[in-house]
Amino acid sequence: MLKKTILIEQKSKVTNKNLQLLIKNESREASIPIEDIGFLLIDNPETYISITALNNLIANNAAVIICNNVHLPNGMFLNLNSHHIQQELFKAQINASVPLKKQLWQQTIKQKITNQGILLNNITQAKNNFEFLASKVKSGDSSNMEAVAASLYWKSFFEHNFKRERFGNYPNNFLNYGYAILRAATARALSGSGLLNTIGIHHKSKYNAFALADDIMEPFRPIVDEAVYTIIQHYDEQELNTEIKSVLLQILTRTVYFKNQKSTLMVALQKTASSLQQCFTGNRKKIKYPLLWN
Repeated sequence: MLKKTILIEQKSKVTNKNLQLLIKNESREASIPIEDIGFLLIDNPETYISITALNNLIANNAAVIICNNVHLPNGMFLNLNSHHIQQELFKAQINASVPLKKQLWQQTIKQKITNQGILLNNITQAKNNFEFLASKVKSGDSSNMEAVAASLYWKSFFEHNFKRERFGNYPNNFLNYGYAILRAATARALSGSGLLNTIGIHHKSKYNAFALADDIMEPFRPIVDEAVYTIIQHYDEQELNTEIKSVLLQILTRTVYFKNQKSTLMVALQKTASSLQQCFTGNRKKIKYPLLWN
C-alpha cells in the first residue's frame, strides 16, 4: 500500500481517536487512518500534537518530521523497535569489517555517479564521461571520484556560475528541501530494516545522528536534482512556497525500477535498506539500488 505524506503548514491541532489522525485548523478538519501515513511533515511552530498521536504514528512506522523557522526539515521521530531481531542486526552492523564498508561505499558512489551521468545526459542531450568516472571508483572511493564527478556535474547542471552550497543562493534552497525529505525517507527505511542510522559506512561525524541515511541516500540524490530542474523550468518563484514544497514531496511517490519491476521511491528505499541489512549479516554482497530511469 502506498503510504501518504501529510504536510501541515497552518496552525493546527493534531490528535487521534480510534487509530485515526485528527487534524483541525481554521480552514478544515481531516481524519486519516494512521496506518495509511508514511510521513507527517509539521511546518508551523504553533502546531500542537498529542503524545498519544505521536506514539501511534511512530508505532505504525510513520516518520514525524519537524521543520525549522526557514521551513526546512530540522528533526525527526522514528520507531526504535521496528524490527523483531533488532539487537542481532545492530551487532552485525556495528561489527561490520572495514573492507566490507569500503566495498559498500564503492558500490554506492559508483551508482551515484552513474545516476548523475544519466540525468545529465537526459537534460543536455549530450554524451558525458560519467560512466567512465564510475568505472574508476575504487574501494572506499580512495581516489575521491565522487568529488571529481560532482565538480563536473554541477557546472553542467545549472548555469555555470551555480555553486552547490548548503546555505547558498537559489536554487540551493529547493535542493536542500528535497534532500532533507529524501534523507528522512531513507532514515525511515533503514530504521524499518532494523539498522542504526547513527553508524554509517562512510560518514562518521560524531554529531551526525543519521550518518547511514546520508550514505545510502547518495545514489538517490539525482531524483531531487531532476525535480528541482523541472521546477526551475516551470516556476519563476525563487522562495519555497506550498506549491513548490508539494512538488518536491512528490519525489516520494516517483517511479523507479528494479529490473522489470516498477516501484515507488518510498518502497524502493525499503528494498535498498533490506538489502543493506543482508550485506551486514553476510547473506548478500551487493546493495540493491534501483534504476532511477528505465
